[in-house]
Amino acid sequence: MVTRETPESGLVRRRKRLSDEETARRMLDAATATVEEAGLTVSLEHISFEEIIRDAGVARSAVYRRWPYKDLFFSDLLRELAKGASPAITEANPGASQAAARTALAHLGWARTPGLRRALAAEVLREGALGEFGIFHRSSAWRTYLALQATFRSLPDGDLRAEVQQALTESERSMVAGVATAYSWGARLIGLRPCAGVTFETVARLAVATLRGLILMAPGNPEIVTRRFQANPFGAPEPAEWSEPALAITSVVLGLLEADPEVEWTDEHERSVAAALRSGRWAAS
Repeated sequence: MVTRETPESGLVRRRKRLSDEETARRMLDAATATVEEAGLTVSLEHISFEEIIRDAGVARSAVYRRWPYKDLFFSDLLRELAKGASPAITEANPGASQAAARTALAHLGWARTPGLRRALAAEVLREGALGEFGIFHRSSAWRTYLALQATFRSLPDGDLRAEVQQALTESERSMVAGVATAYSWGARLIGLRPCAGVTFETVARLAVATLRGLILMAPGNPEIVTRRFQANPFGAPEPAEWSEPALAITSVVLGLLEADPEVEWTDEHERSVAAALRSGRWAAS
């Protein structure tokens, strides 16, 4: 279909004809942008089909040719959201890895004593969580991700439910794998290992679940976001300021890690660890 526009000169100008695939792409992109701005609820009823057509800048006839009913469009939108439904932690807070490396480097002397290695890991997690939880709590991508899971539960059995479930499963695996990689690299670097029978994937999965639960609780419990207190729960040389999310996530992670007795922390080893932190290898992981 060819549409017509009237520029300021008064001349009629033809708008480029869009293929059905281009129309669909514009519609899904426009709807995804609306969801990311306003957030997804347990349904898509708050999203106006006509407004999406307008925002996409496409012909209504082309849209209705592809999706005769708006429910068909919303089904495709759910598939689209599910495909990109893994808000990466590093994308939400791109400086987190670098900040973790700086914190570990500043307190690296603690790792000379096996009993203080968990305290060093706690300091890294504490400083990261103080800021990160607020970022995730305010993130529209995370709100959409959590709401999409709730929406999925309300879908009837069928192809759509199966496709969304598969996409969410892959997203979960990808997110957990990314967190597990970061935990594995950081923990091993400072001489920690998982307790017997535990993997870093398990540690990551439980930490992500803890974060998710706190985000869901926060609207009705604002102190989760704002409360700060002095504490020393992991045997650091001195107390520090903690938040409830930092305490929760650190408790989960450190409850499953222990000092690795096979690590011999010599001066040479410490220099190599410091060099790795300065080089950004941790950030690259």
